[in-house]
Amino acid sequence: MSHENEKHENHSTGYGLYIIVWLALLGLTSITVTIAGIDLGSYTLFVALTIAAIKSYLVISIFMHIKYEDPIFKVFILISVLTLAVIFLLTYFDIIYR
Repeated sequence: MSHENEKHENHSTGYGLYIIVWLALLGLTSITVTIAGIDLGSYTLFVALTIAAIKSYLVISIFMHIKYEDPIFKVFILISVLTLAVIFLLTYFDIIYR
């Protein structure tokens, strides 16, 4: 087997970026907990899901290294995000019309 056609690029992000993302995730989690205790009416679910989407993006792009992968992986992630958005939208409409 020949590995001549394979390209492997080394993307070293360093520990600094991981620590910053980890601190951002901790901060966003504390904001989510705080928002859960505040009555924002119909916006509570929207704010919580938006924060969850931001946290998901950080984990997927930085910790799972999708940021440096081939475009086909990004297409699969986009399809997953669109499916999740439809589920969020259906959940939101269910909450509104109860």
